Amino acid sequence: MLATEVARRLDGFVTKTITPLPREGNTPPRIAETAHGMLNAIGLANPGRERFLHDHLPRLRELGIPLWVSVGGFCASDYADTCAALEDIEAIELNLSCPNVDEAADSAAEIVAACRRATSIPLYAKLSAAHPDIAAVARAVAAAGADGLSLINTLRGLALDLRTLQPVLARGTGGLSGPSLKPVALAAVHACYAATQLPIVGMGGVATGQDTLELVACGARHVALGTVLFSDPGAPSRIRAELAEVDVEEFVAAAHDSEKLLEFRAKVVA
Repeated sequence: MLATEVARRLDGFVTKTITPLPREGNTPPRIAETAHGMLNAIGLANPGRERFLHDHLPRLRELGIPLWVSVGGFCASDYADTCAALEDIEAIELNLSCPNVDEAADSAAEIVAACRRATSIPLYAKLSAAHPDIAAVARAVAAAGADGLSLINTLRGLALDLRTLQPVLARGTGGLSGPSLKPVALAAVHACYAATQLPIVGMGGVATGQDTLELVACGARHVALGTVLFSDPGAPSRIRAELAEVDVEEFVAAAHDSEKLLEFRAKVVA
């Protein structure tokens, strides 16, 4: 199945992270499968802001679905300048938590505040559950002007080549994604929704309709697919079909209202 066919089956498309200047990313190998999920150390490889705006974004518009652009950088002005150059898109996702680059960035709240001054497009802050108090970070970016949150980014992990006992990835460590990330994502979404009530895009280990419903129950308004698309490009249609068997609106109401939850459970049991 072609990548464009997969994308058109989604309700929206989020780009890979764009930085002001082109980046080749980390030295290969930079993707590894494990028994627990996938490791990647891509290192924000991308064509850079100017080429993305002139070459890639026009082609992405041809998908005919809402576009979210992921924006990255290494200081607040990097992010803000890219945000200022974007227009006619659904939202901007600020990648504040990539585990595969060494450059230090400004604080999450400082970056969000700079971007808020630069654009009126909705801003979603992508946070890492590696922070010891992700709810505190969520409150800080909310106060700085974030319109929503993307939770969660990958977590740092390492895989060994059992023949050499050396890391499989050239960089050593990489970002872990896939099924093992789901319990961490659920905890982060639950904590950040309670702390901010902001709209949340939940992600991390989503492979089934059940995974989607669990993230929604914890507070996610939208749910994103990632690693599952490598092994099952048809996952968007399959998950949508699984969700069609459930009254999602009633499920959401039940998940956030104790009395409705009892009613919903009674119906399920019956």
